[in-house]
Amino acid sequence: MTPVLKTPVPEDVRTRLAAPAPGWTTATDVVVVGSGVAGLTTALRLRAAGLKVMVVTKAVLDDGSTRWAQGGIAAALGEGDTPEQHLADTLVAGAGLCDEEAVRVLVTEGPAAVRRLIATGAAFDKGADGKILLTREGGHHRRRIAHAGGDATGAEISRALVEAVQADPQIEVIEHALVLDLLTDAEGRTAGLTLHVMGEGQRDGVGALHARAVVLATGGMGQVYSATTNPAVSTGDGVALALRAGAEVTDLEFVQFHPTVLWLGPDAEGQQPLISEAVRGEGAHLVDADEVRFMVGQHELAELAPRDIVAKGIMRRMLETGAEHMYLDGRHFGERMWEERFPTILASCRSHGIDPVTELIPVAPAAHHASGGVRTDLRGHTTVSGLYACGEVACTGVHGANRLASNSLLEGLVFAERIAADILERDTAGKLTPRHEDTTREVERVPLLASEARADIQRLMTRGVGVLRNAAGMAEAAEGLAALTADPHSSAVTGKGEAPQVETWEATNLHLVATALTAAARLREETRGCHWREDFPDRDDAAWQRHLISRQQDGVLTTTKEQQ
Repeated sequence: MTPVLKTPVPEDVRTRLAAPAPGWTTATDVVVVGSGVAGLTTALRLRAAGLKVMVVTKAVLDDGSTRWAQGGIAAALGEGDTPEQHLADTLVAGAGLCDEEAVRVLVTEGPAAVRRLIATGAAFDKGADGKILLTREGGHHRRRIAHAGGDATGAEISRALVEAVQADPQIEVIEHALVLDLLTDAEGRTAGLTLHVMGEGQRDGVGALHARAVVLATGGMGQVYSATTNPAVSTGDGVALALRAGAEVTDLEFVQFHPTVLWLGPDAEGQQPLISEAVRGEGAHLVDADEVRFMVGQHELAELAPRDIVAKGIMRRMLETGAEHMYLDGRHFGERMWEERFPTILASCRSHGIDPVTELIPVAPAAHHASGGVRTDLRGHTTVSGLYACGEVACTGVHGANRLASNSLLEGLVFAERIAADILERDTAGKLTPRHEDTTREVERVPLLASEARADIQRLMTRGVGVLRNAAGMAEAAEGLAALTADPHSSAVTGKGEAPQVETWEATNLHLVATALTAAARLREETRGCHWREDFPDRDDAAWQRHLISRQQDGVLTTTKEQQ
């Protein structure tokens, strides 16, 4: 029987962002927030069953994180491969914290979900025999990564889903819209949300969407760090909204740093070019300045070890040699393979003055994927009734302490279909009933941080809660984060007269997410998966093979260890 998370007791005080009162309202059956693989798959499945769906996206429809995914989507599609083998690789990568039932759902339902994605219009690369070409990535013992356009898998999946959504006039899309806060009824159940639309006409400025269910598919929180592979829109808005609504979040300390991000210099900030793991899957090697393959002997899979192990291997070599980066060597591929298999990466490198056909590629780890997020069960329920989450914003239990390469697109696909099925089942049973916002309970407005606080948050997190962590560094980050909001009359909080706007809301969301992430990382006194403590270098299953759960109540954030 699928476990259902319990709904918390409604709070006495609701915490929401400072914002103007909604100037317009509208209603729908389901609001889907986000336009990546998770959000658009949910919307398409719901519309196919006849529900009224509204998709809200922060930028334009095809500008989410999905389009940046290079490597591919993992599923047991190849000859000789099985879901059980995919399960085993995922559990190993997750370092003891995966929910095995969730992983089993992922790997058993994954192949059929990929085939439905193909039926929607996604075209994966095929060989002369007409079969889907498969490659390997870190942590996989089989070639099970389906790719498109060589290294443009996310872009192809996004294209297919966007076209399918645009072809259905019954799916209403609101672009350039930042979600603000959840609306709830008198019993604490979801009644819709507020948002700010950067547009013209009737739906401009702050508005309210009343809905019978809300699905968060807002992506990650990579912008909490100075350098990340995530796009600028990945500011943790979904996790922040969920925390303010009283929902539980978990595993926030497990931020995956991708081992091979193009190194653009010590002061590089913002979204950085990714060098897909598939490059190593096809045979590229990690080397130091002396061209020594330092990962050989550190793991049976060498450069194809799980990402946390490779990132740690790179960082150790950098510390040993005093270097600012390592190198990826794919010169033996030859120009034709680079052009046919990795055209996007080739163009990106050349645009930065590096030719991987003849040169080593400088690489270093950078923030990439959040393994944790809003806590859900196997049907996407959060701990707030009527609020669902899927994709990177969610913590389904699939990834544990470290995501296995290319499981993220599959997770978004599989659990989006499960959420749609649950909503439809509840609608059929008469349980998806209209909710009416409770306007009687007190609402505490969170003061907004100035837009420039974003850079302060990123520097604090990069310096203190990055790849390598220790108590002193994280304490300094926590103190710095607290100082930003300590004085409600400071320029950091008041924004030097800035009116509520996207930049101030984003900075405030990043601050909440960074504070929760830092609290969890400080509490977990061990090294496990993506979480690397130099002051606690060993894994401690007896004390720490359990999850950390964060929740905000009456504006107070608490993080506790899950009971066994």
